[in-house]
Amino acid sequence: MKQDYNRIALVGIEQEEYDIIKANYSGHIIWHQSIPKIVVKDEVLYMEKSNGIGMLPVDKVVYYGIYDNDFDFISGLAIWRGACYPNAAAMLDCRFKIPCLVKALSHSRFSAPRGFISAGASVTVTGDTVAKWGNWHCGENKHRFTDEWESEFTATTEPYFEGEAVRIMIIGDVYWQIKLEGDSWLKSIHPDDAGFMEVDPELLADTLYIKNVLNMDMIGNDYIVAKDGSKYLLEVNHIPNITRFEDVRQVYLSTVIEWIN
Repeated sequence: MKQDYNRIALVGIEQEEYDIIKANYSGHIIWHQSIPKIVVKDEVLYMEKSNGIGMLPVDKVVYYGIYDNDFDFISGLAIWRGACYPNAAAMLDCRFKIPCLVKALSHSRFSAPRGFISAGASVTVTGDTVAKWGNWHCGENKHRFTDEWESEFTATTEPYFEGEAVRIMIIGDVYWQIKLEGDSWLKSIHPDDAGFMEVDPELLADTLYIKNVLNMDMIGNDYIVAKDGSKYLLEVNHIPNITRFEDVRQVYLSTVIEWIN
Protein backbone atom coordinates (compact mmCIF):
# COMPACT_ATOMS: atom_id res chain seq x y z
CA MET A 1 0.00 0.00 0.00
CA LYS A 2 1.41 3.37 -1.01
CA GLN A 3 2.10 5.70 1.94
CA ASP A 4 0.46 9.14 1.77
CA TYR A 5 3.34 11.47 2.64
CA ASN A 6 2.62 14.90 4.06
CA ARG A 7 4.24 18.19 3.24
CA ILE A 8 6.62 19.08 6.05
CA ALA A 9 8.55 22.24 6.86
CA LEU A 10 12.05 22.36 8.31
CA VAL A 11 12.87 25.73 9.88
CA GLY A 12 16.32 26.56 11.23
CA ILE A 13 17.77 23.16 10.28
CA GLU A 14 21.32 23.40 8.93
CA GLN A 15 22.35 22.00 5.53
CA GLU A 16 24.01 18.84 6.87
CA GLU A 17 21.00 17.87 8.98
CA TYR A 18 18.61 18.82 6.18
CA ASP A 19 20.38 16.48 3.76
CA ILE A 20 20.00 13.55 6.16
CA ILE A 21 16.34 14.25 6.90
CA LYS A 22 15.58 14.69 3.19
CA ALA A 23 17.25 11.37 2.38
CA ASN A 24 14.90 9.67 4.84
CA TYR A 25 11.64 11.31 3.76
CA SER A 26 9.81 10.78 0.48
CA GLY A 27 7.36 13.66 0.76
CA HIS A 28 7.65 17.34 -0.13
CA ILE A 29 9.78 19.56 2.13
CA ILE A 30 9.77 23.31 2.59
CA TRP A 31 13.14 24.31 4.06
CA HIS A 32 14.03 27.68 5.59
CA GLN A 33 17.21 28.49 7.50
CA SER A 34 15.68 31.75 8.70
CA ILE A 35 12.19 32.60 9.95
CA PRO A 36 9.64 32.34 7.11
CA LYS A 37 6.36 34.16 6.65
CA ILE A 38 3.33 32.12 7.62
CA VAL A 39 -0.45 32.42 7.60
CA VAL A 40 -2.86 30.41 9.76
CA LYS A 41 -6.34 30.29 8.22
CA ASP A 42 -9.19 27.91 8.99
CA GLU A 43 -6.81 25.85 11.15
CA VAL A 44 -4.42 25.34 8.22
CA LEU A 45 -0.81 26.53 8.31
CA TYR A 46 0.49 28.13 5.12
CA MET A 47 4.21 28.82 4.75
CA GLU A 48 6.09 30.68 2.07
CA LYS A 49 7.85 28.48 -0.43
CA SER A 50 11.55 27.74 -0.15
CA ASN A 51 11.93 29.26 -3.61
CA GLY A 52 9.53 31.33 -5.62
CA ILE A 53 6.44 33.33 -4.76
CA GLY A 54 3.44 32.12 -2.81
CA MET A 55 2.59 29.90 0.14
CA LEU A 56 1.77 26.23 0.52
CA PRO A 57 -0.15 24.34 3.23
CA VAL A 58 2.08 22.47 5.66
CA ASP A 59 1.17 19.36 7.68
CA LYS A 60 4.14 19.17 10.05
CA VAL A 61 6.86 21.57 11.21
CA VAL A 62 10.28 20.80 12.65
CA TYR A 63 11.81 23.90 14.25
CA TYR A 64 15.36 24.22 15.53
CA GLY A 65 17.12 27.43 16.48
CA ILE A 66 16.95 30.67 18.42
CA TYR A 67 16.46 33.90 16.49
CA ASP A 68 15.92 37.51 17.54
CA ASN A 69 12.52 37.55 15.84
CA ASP A 70 11.27 34.02 16.46
CA PHE A 71 8.77 34.65 19.28
CA ASP A 72 6.00 35.79 16.94
CA PHE A 73 6.71 32.87 14.60
CA ILE A 74 6.46 30.37 17.47
CA SER A 75 3.25 32.13 18.57
CA GLY A 76 1.79 31.48 15.13
CA LEU A 77 2.73 27.80 15.33
CA ALA A 78 1.09 27.60 18.77
CA ILE A 79 -2.09 29.25 17.48
CA TRP A 80 -2.15 26.75 14.60
CA ARG A 81 -2.03 23.87 17.12
CA GLY A 82 -0.79 21.50 14.44
CA ALA A 83 1.99 18.92 14.51
CA CYS A 84 5.19 20.69 15.52
CA TYR A 85 8.46 19.33 16.88
CA PRO A 86 9.27 20.47 19.48
CA ASN A 87 5.84 21.29 20.89
CA ALA A 88 5.13 24.90 19.87
CA ALA A 89 3.16 25.86 22.99
CA ALA A 90 5.99 24.60 25.22
CA MET A 91 8.57 26.50 23.15
CA LEU A 92 6.43 29.62 23.51
CA ASP A 93 6.32 29.23 27.29
CA CYS A 94 10.09 28.79 27.46
CA ARG A 95 11.35 31.19 24.78
CA PHE A 96 11.89 34.12 27.18
CA LYS A 97 14.52 33.14 29.70
CA ILE A 98 13.26 34.88 32.85
CA PRO A 99 9.61 33.70 32.65
CA CYS A 100 10.82 30.19 31.82
CA LEU A 101 13.16 30.23 34.81
CA VAL A 102 10.33 31.36 37.09
CA LYS A 103 8.24 28.37 36.00
CA ALA A 104 11.11 25.91 36.23
CA LEU A 105 12.17 27.07 39.69
CA SER A 106 8.63 26.53 40.96
CA HIS A 107 8.95 22.85 39.99
CA SER A 108 12.61 22.14 40.76
CA ARG A 109 13.95 20.44 43.86
CA PHE A 110 17.07 22.55 43.43
CA SER A 111 15.57 26.00 43.40
CA ALA A 112 17.46 28.88 45.04
CA PRO A 113 16.05 32.38 45.68
CA ARG A 114 16.60 34.90 42.89
CA GLY A 115 16.69 38.66 42.86
CA PHE A 116 15.37 41.01 40.19
CA ILE A 117 16.48 44.41 38.96
CA SER A 118 14.80 46.74 36.48
CA ALA A 119 16.74 48.33 33.65
CA GLY A 120 18.41 51.49 34.92
CA ALA A 121 18.11 50.54 38.58
CA SER A 122 21.05 49.82 40.88
CA VAL A 123 21.48 47.24 43.60
CA THR A 124 24.01 46.84 46.41
CA VAL A 125 25.01 43.33 47.50
CA THR A 126 27.41 42.02 50.12
CA GLY A 127 28.24 38.68 48.52
CA ASP A 128 29.51 37.42 45.20
CA THR A 129 26.54 37.83 42.82
CA VAL A 130 25.69 37.06 39.19
CA ALA A 131 23.24 39.08 37.08
CA LYS A 132 21.67 37.60 33.95
CA TRP A 133 19.59 39.28 31.28
CA GLY A 134 18.27 38.79 27.77
CA ASN A 135 17.15 35.59 26.07
CA TRP A 136 20.45 34.11 24.89
CA HIS A 137 22.49 31.36 26.48
CA CYS A 138 26.07 30.11 26.00
CA GLY A 139 27.50 32.35 28.72
CA GLU A 140 26.26 35.59 27.14
CA ASN A 141 24.58 38.48 28.97
CA LYS A 142 25.95 37.69 32.41
CA HIS A 143 27.84 39.85 34.88
CA ARG A 144 29.50 38.91 38.14
CA PHE A 145 29.78 41.62 40.78
CA THR A 146 29.94 42.62 44.44
CA ASP A 147 29.01 45.90 46.14
CA GLU A 148 26.92 48.30 44.01
CA TRP A 149 25.99 47.68 40.39
CA GLU A 150 23.67 49.47 37.98
CA SER A 151 21.99 47.30 35.37
CA GLU A 152 21.45 48.52 31.83
CA PHE A 153 18.90 45.76 31.30
CA THR A 154 16.12 44.04 33.21
CA ALA A 155 17.92 41.19 34.93
CA THR A 156 17.73 38.45 37.50
CA THR A 157 20.37 38.13 40.21
CA GLU A 158 21.56 35.09 42.10
CA PRO A 159 24.43 34.18 44.42
CA TYR A 160 27.57 33.00 42.64
CA PHE A 161 27.61 29.26 43.25
CA GLU A 162 31.10 27.76 43.28
CA GLY A 163 31.16 24.22 41.95
CA GLU A 164 30.90 21.95 38.91
CA ALA A 165 28.68 23.17 36.07
CA VAL A 166 26.72 20.39 34.33
CA ARG A 167 23.87 20.03 31.88
CA ILE A 168 21.20 17.35 31.87
CA MET A 169 20.02 17.04 28.29
CA ILE A 170 17.00 15.04 27.17
CA ILE A 171 15.63 14.33 23.70
CA GLY A 172 12.52 12.19 23.90
CA ASP A 173 13.46 9.30 26.19
CA VAL A 174 17.24 9.58 25.70
CA TYR A 175 19.35 11.58 28.15
CA TRP A 176 22.92 12.61 28.90
CA GLN A 177 24.83 14.54 31.52
CA ILE A 178 27.45 16.91 30.12
CA LYS A 179 30.23 18.58 32.08
CA LEU A 180 30.37 22.23 31.04
CA GLU A 181 33.76 23.86 30.73
CA GLY A 182 35.44 27.21 30.11
CA ASP A 183 38.54 29.22 30.94
CA SER A 184 36.64 31.61 33.24
CA TRP A 185 33.72 31.32 35.66
CA LEU A 186 31.47 31.27 32.59
CA LYS A 187 30.93 27.64 31.58
CA SER A 188 29.25 26.24 28.47
CA ILE A 189 28.90 23.21 26.23
CA HIS A 190 31.23 24.53 23.53
CA PRO A 191 34.84 24.20 24.83
CA ASP A 192 36.82 21.22 23.54
CA ASP A 193 37.11 19.70 27.02
CA ALA A 194 33.35 19.68 27.65
CA GLY A 195 32.07 16.12 27.51
CA PHE A 196 29.79 13.39 28.79
CA MET A 197 29.92 12.21 32.38
CA GLU A 198 28.02 9.86 34.68
CA VAL A 199 24.40 10.91 35.07
CA ASP A 200 23.33 12.14 38.49
CA PRO A 201 19.96 10.43 39.15
CA GLU A 202 18.66 13.36 41.22
CA LEU A 203 19.42 15.91 38.51
CA LEU A 204 17.94 13.60 35.87
CA ALA A 205 14.74 13.18 37.89
CA ASP A 206 14.50 16.95 38.39
CA THR A 207 14.98 17.65 34.69
CA LEU A 208 12.51 14.96 33.66
CA TYR A 209 9.90 16.39 35.99
CA ILE A 210 10.36 19.92 34.65
CA LYS A 211 10.31 18.62 31.06
CA ASN A 212 7.05 16.77 31.65
CA VAL A 213 5.35 19.58 33.57
CA LEU A 214 6.25 22.10 30.87
CA ASN A 215 5.28 19.57 28.15
CA MET A 216 8.64 19.86 26.39
CA ASP A 217 9.94 17.38 23.82
CA MET A 218 13.59 18.30 24.44
CA ILE A 219 15.34 20.19 27.22
CA GLY A 220 18.76 21.12 28.56
CA ASN A 221 18.89 22.06 32.23
CA ASP A 222 22.06 23.65 33.60
CA TYR A 223 22.97 23.02 37.24
CA ILE A 224 25.80 23.75 39.64
CA VAL A 225 26.94 20.94 41.91
CA ALA A 226 28.78 22.52 44.84
CA LYS A 227 31.67 20.91 46.68
CA ASP A 228 29.41 20.18 49.66
CA GLY A 229 26.99 18.33 47.37
CA SER A 230 24.40 21.10 47.19
CA LYS A 231 22.75 21.45 43.78
CA TYR A 232 21.26 24.51 42.12
CA LEU A 233 19.23 24.90 38.93
CA LEU A 234 20.72 27.75 36.90
CA GLU A 235 18.69 27.88 33.69
CA VAL A 236 16.58 25.97 31.18
CA ASN A 237 17.47 25.61 27.50
CA HIS A 238 14.32 25.02 25.46
CA ILE A 239 16.38 24.43 22.28
CA PRO A 240 19.58 22.80 23.56
CA ASN A 241 22.56 22.45 21.23
CA ILE A 242 22.29 19.22 19.21
CA THR A 243 25.36 19.61 16.98
CA ARG A 244 28.13 19.85 19.59
CA PHE A 245 28.24 16.08 20.18
CA GLU A 246 27.72 13.51 17.44
CA ASP A 247 25.85 11.10 19.75
CA VAL A 248 23.31 13.83 20.53
CA ARG A 249 23.03 14.82 16.88
CA GLN A 250 22.30 11.23 15.82
CA VAL A 251 19.58 10.84 18.45
CA TYR A 252 18.02 14.13 17.40
CA LEU A 253 18.03 13.15 13.73
CA SER A 254 16.59 9.68 14.36
CA THR A 255 13.90 11.20 16.60
CA VAL A 256 12.92 13.77 13.96
CA ILE A 257 12.94 11.23 11.14
CA GLU A 258 10.73 8.85 13.12
CA TRP A 259 8.38 11.72 14.01
CA ILE A 260 7.91 13.02 10.46
CA ASN A 261 7.32 9.53 9.09
